[in-house]
Amino acid sequence: MYLIPQPKNIEFGEPGSHFTLSYGSYVVLEPSCGEKLTAQAKLAVEALKEELGFAPALTRGTGRPGDVILSQSEEMAPQSYRLTVDEKNVRITGGEAGVWYGCQTLLQMAAQCGAVLPAVTIEDEPDIPNRGFYHDITRGRVPKLSFLKKMADKMAYYKMNQLQLYIEHTFLFRDFSEIWRDDTPLTAAEILELDRYCAERGIELVPSLSCFGHLYKVLSSQGYSHLCELEDSEKMPFSLRGRMHHHTINVTDPESLEFIKGKIAEFMPLFTSKQFNICADETFDLGKGKSREAAREKGVDRIYIDFVKALCEFLVENGRRPMFWGDVICGFPEMIKELPEETVCLNWGYAKYQREEETKWLADAGAVQYSCPGACGWNQFVYLIENSYENIKRMCTYAVKYHSIGLLNTDWGDFLHVNHPEFGIVGMIYGAAFSWNTQIPEFEQINRQISLLEFRDREEKFVGIIASAANQSAFGWETAIRFRELGVAEFAEDHKAYIAQQLDLLDNAEEKNRNLEEIKGAVYESIARMDSRTKGLVKPYLTAMDAIRLFNELGRVVASRAYGKNYGSLPDAWKLAEELENWLYHYKEIYRSVSRESELSRIQEIIIWYADYLRGKENLG
Repeated sequence: MYLIPQPKNIEFGEPGSHFTLSYGSYVVLEPSCGEKLTAQAKLAVEALKEELGFAPALTRGTGRPGDVILSQSEEMAPQSYRLTVDEKNVRITGGEAGVWYGCQTLLQMAAQCGAVLPAVTIEDEPDIPNRGFYHDITRGRVPKLSFLKKMADKMAYYKMNQLQLYIEHTFLFRDFSEIWRDDTPLTAAEILELDRYCAERGIELVPSLSCFGHLYKVLSSQGYSHLCELEDSEKMPFSLRGRMHHHTINVTDPESLEFIKGKIAEFMPLFTSKQFNICADETFDLGKGKSREAAREKGVDRIYIDFVKALCEFLVENGRRPMFWGDVICGFPEMIKELPEETVCLNWGYAKYQREEETKWLADAGAVQYSCPGACGWNQFVYLIENSYENIKRMCTYAVKYHSIGLLNTDWGDFLHVNHPEFGIVGMIYGAAFSWNTQIPEFEQINRQISLLEFRDREEKFVGIIASAANQSAFGWETAIRFRELGVAEFAEDHKAYIAQQLDLLDNAEEKNRNLEEIKGAVYESIARMDSRTKGLVKPYLTAMDAIRLFNELGRVVASRAYGKNYGSLPDAWKLAEELENWLYHYKEIYRSVSRESELSRIQEIIIWYADYLRGKENLG
């Protein structure tokens, strides 16, 4: 039997000793359980019905033999629990959150054992108190509310307790219509509903709003472009690289601070959370335009920290705990002391073998920090699962070593969030498992566990299969974007250098495509082993693998035409164009099943541009 996260202490009873959860059983809330646990117990009963086909009744009072008994203990830590199964009862005792987590353990047991549960005693609590997931809903995809609720359900199942959504412009601000008018933003009513939904499941929905850098839609608008660090930002030609690289707010204009405060003031009341993430990362242009003189006089570090401090103090004045990304302040960590003492520094690092120096520097400077690894899906059709495992493993280890108070696992959407967002579940589970218990299983071991528990693959192979797919990419989405944007003069040399580094991968493209066909065959075979509730992901994975194959072939044509590479034989370009267009039809169907329209049109435009390129229109501009 697998349990994710792995409990700290687990002891099984005598072989053959078990408890049968019958249709006549009750889930009994003892008087110690409050209103929140009553609502959560109802959710647990509904989930048991999905696993067993019947639901035990829910009541309050004193349990009898045959019942599941829930008891809240003031003597136990808030997130700890004790679960015992014997021949008479199931009993879950813990802090308020701990009882809820014990219910998730019971659900995982029922998923594998049905109604006949083995005798066991589990004592458990997390290594890291705050265990979150961060999902980009700005740079390409705005998820449907139904998808975000499903995400919250998954998080609860794996004992996570915080969710953040990255927003630059994809919220329907009342006074800033120019920045969201051509998108499909979340509304205040939807955030209020999601906040309630998350709270019911023990998850804190923490507001996150880009407030410094990464303000493309805001600072390219006619109404607010005058607040941009660089002149004429609204005249810059659109590029996916450009919108991530520029558009930092001008900190020397007093209107900038008031503008950002106004956005925060409208946004924060929608959340019950008393925390707020102002982001403040990747301020690439700071000190290079309108603030150049101030930067020369005071230093870039000074004008950076003064703006962040002003926002943090504004939040504290309004009863919120500030959070911000730590990439910039790592260059001058001693300045962390100037921020309000309760400020949380979100220390991110996404390398496969991420070093620990930044975590140490911030800890030595006295920062209160979260460690923030990544699910490693950005710019990929299929997530880099091995990379995410190694990265998350290390960052969780550093979090414990340097006393981070939280783990925030990130899933970014660079270059239009081209991948299916449900693919991020594997990385999400890694973060949940390794932040709860930092005795971390081996890669193959945890993948077998996830295959069975999450994907209901009885042979425990599914995650291993999909993990091998991303390694077959020879001409990835980012390479395709950079080739498409070679005409953007500012980034042309950078794009050329990047593409040159990638071209050698195409030498093995045909072999990689043969591997993909074998991997796809294994995915098709897995259908017979999977639960009906998880088979819906098969088509998105197969479609993503077809994308890798098609882009590998596309890359060989590009390398031949544009860079003089000789492969002996090339695919029929017209046929490949038709395949791309047929692929796009299925991709859009899958996209729309979980996401709003958002920037799907940009992805479509890129695919059509390449189809035209394949048909011989090489001077497309």
